[in-house]
Amino acid sequence: QVQLVESGGGLVQPGGSLKLSCAASGFSFSTFAMTWYRQAPGKERELVAAIISSGKITNYADSVKGRFAVSRDNDENMLYLQMNSLKPEDTALYYCGRRQFGSGYWSGRNDYWGQGTQVTVSS
Repeated sequence: QVQLVESGGGLVQPGGSLKLSCAASGFSFSTFAMTWYRQAPGKERELVAAIISSGKITNYADSVKGRFAVSRDNDENMLYLQMNSLKPEDTALYYCGRRQFGSGYWSGRNDYWGQGTQVTVSS
């Protein structure tokens, strides 16, 4: 069955960096666009970054552009999110998700989600 397992979250000071990982299994990873979402307490889940199946095209929410970078390793079935210059407002539960096949990589919808990894930015 499809499994997505995030890791790499934690507590970091403002201005610091973290790299999130998402291990994918149970499907042909290289076939699907993938996404990172986040959800802060009391807020809706928001799309942070997306990457097409080959990894050659990426896109980001305006709030993280220039600070976050999404990448993937199709040989290892891994998705990554490098987060730099972190701000307190980046504090959230971060989820990786698989884009539904045929769905737009940025505007589409996910069909599978991981359980999330907590990122807390605080001094």
